Amino acid sequence: QVQLVESGGGLVEPGGSLRLSCAASGSTLANYAIGWFRQAPGKEREGVSCISSRFDTTYYPDSVKGRFTVSRDNTKNTVYLQMNSLKSEDTGVYFCATRDYGCTPVRWLYRNWGQGTQVTVSS
Repeated sequence: QVQLVESGGGLVEPGGSLRLSCAASGSTLANYAIGWFRQAPGKEREGVSCISSRFDTTYYPDSVKGRFTVSRDNTKNTVYLQMNSLKSEDTGVYFCATRDYGCTPVRWLYRNWGQGTQVTVSS
């Protein structure tokens, strides 16, 4: 059973950058596809990235494409989400999650979730 802890969130001005971390224990993250999701107040939780387990293939929706980059460091058992050119629309609680198979935007297909970290983009 894998346990996930997100960190790196905080308050940042529009145009700024943050790097989120998803640290795992209890299992090896290299065996899972890792998805990042976010949820703003009154909004449905949406996927913002995924990185596959086998070939490190990455996926992004149009809302973050070109600004967000997901990567993994298997030696540290950690997945990162680099967020650049942040907008107020990026505000929300960010979660990482694991899936035994390939990447998918369907959130309920991910089995293990972290507690989330708050990202606030504001002047």
